[in-house]
Amino acid sequence: MAASETIGISAFKARCAVIFDRLARRELEQVIITRRGRPVAVLTPPKPAAEAVRDIYGFMRGSVTIPEGFDLTEPVLDEPLDAAEGILHR
Repeated sequence: MAASETIGISAFKARCAVIFDRLARRELEQVIITRRGRPVAVLTPPKPAAEAVRDIYGFMRGSVTIPEGFDLTEPVLDEPLDAAEGILHR
């Protein structure tokens, strides 16, 4: 199981390449970087590509509802558009 590690900012600067490699290999779940004992940043490995795409596409699924009996193919405007009459600017 991946572990969490807390490291001071000076030690992180000295070993950042090693820490990034461990994150990439999923040896670490997160690295908490501290300054004077207080957390200032949390590093985590990126999500796998398939999971990242799944989170992005369809994230608003279910957030839009269409009222019962609403016809999406029916024209919205009752009056003709200006462009249909050759008017480009008003």
